[in-house]
Amino acid sequence: MRIQGKMFLWLSVFILAMGIVYGVWSKEPAGTTALIMGFGLSIMIGYYLAFTARRVDAMAQDNKDADVADEAGEVGFFSPHSWQPLSLAFGGALAFLAVAFGWWLLYFSAPMILVGLFGWVFEYYRGENQNQ
Repeated sequence: MRIQGKMFLWLSVFILAMGIVYGVWSKEPAGTTALIMGFGLSIMIGYYLAFTARRVDAMAQDNKDADVADEAGEVGFFSPHSWQPLSLAFGGALAFLAVAFGWWLLYFSAPMILVGLFGWVFEYYRGENQNQ
């Protein structure tokens, strides 16, 4: 984490320098504001990573003599399959079509979105993927 923190802090210095150069050279307020906001976001992330790196154990990426296999292990849990995103996609597409064709389409899209969201949240409470 220490390396990522330093990378973001150096990135924030670069973004600030580019924001100042861009602001002086172009005199365009929107782009200058976007670059200054990007500086703020980058420095927040860099500070968080640097702050957290001091409080956690050193990881293999912080050790110059580490091997690739030192970070090996369980990556996480990934769902094997789910039909719920398909329901959410159809409901979301229908909801966006409601903006163009008429708000009455929301009467059909809202139940599809709610069923998909409810099914996605509770898909591990019943059926073959139920946790015991």
